[in-house]
Amino acid sequence: MQRAPVAIIGAPLDLGQERRGVDMGPSAIRYAGLEERLAGIGLDVADRGNVVTSEPEALAHGDERARYVSEILAACAELARLVEGAVREGARPLVLGGDHSIAIGTLAGLAAAAGQPGGVIWIDAHGDLNTPETSPSGNVHGMPLAAAVGRASEWFAHDDLTLPAVDPSRVVLVGIRSLDSHERAFLHESGIRVFTMSDIDRIGIERALREALDRVAGPGFVHVSLDLDALDPEVAPGVGTPVKGGLTYREAHLACELIAESGTVGSFEVVEVNPILDRENATALTAVELAASALGQTIL
Repeated sequence: MQRAPVAIIGAPLDLGQERRGVDMGPSAIRYAGLEERLAGIGLDVADRGNVVTSEPEALAHGDERARYVSEILAACAELARLVEGAVREGARPLVLGGDHSIAIGTLAGLAAAAGQPGGVIWIDAHGDLNTPETSPSGNVHGMPLAAAVGRASEWFAHDDLTLPAVDPSRVVLVGIRSLDSHERAFLHESGIRVFTMSDIDRIGIERALREALDRVAGPGFVHVSLDLDALDPEVAPGVGTPVKGGLTYREAHLACELIAESGTVGSFEVVEVNPILDRENATALTAVELAASALGQTIL
């Protein structure tokens, strides 16, 4: 990334999943010293506050196939507006989640600013490619990438969301180790590149990330979306859907260092930090450290 100003945007949304607490993720990441860390490496940082979101206790579930989808899309539309505005002002959006459904808004905002779809590296234990028809849970945090590539468009259509926002041929999943059967079937036909944890064990994180960066490069924009459950639960315990066998601390840092070195990534988001499930804010602190690496912090 070039050292343009960084715009921190919080999206404390927790309607996309069932475990409370992820709405406190943006505050936990800020409390762990995010702005101070970024300023300490010479970045110009402006915190633009949080998107206003609804509380699940005050809402009806709606359709069980996609719970709270109307409210989620409304929050994502507001996030998209803030992301688009930051890009148009020459800043790099750094989006803090919230559950991963917020990525619909981040990607839609980037596509609106660019005037065309872009590419994304999706670092996650899960594919997030379910649709309301295929989801086993009805939780929208398992659907944002599907929405972003244009699947189930009738469910995710919104006047203020530019969808589809990414080109499937420029989507790379990294760290995958938990897929539903319908996601596997879609991935075989979609053109999306996948680096499972088994692949990373075989070829290493450096080769996987370099190939991912080559794959997503192109017009429009390049974004990285990091779900903290991509890391092993021993490293990042404070997530809602932990899966054993994830990225190590150093693998995650090297991935982010390579992202920074590439100079092609214009925006970054970290999601699914749940302070209620965390230990001494360790996961939020890890999120801060990884964001700093992705934005240019180096050891020497």
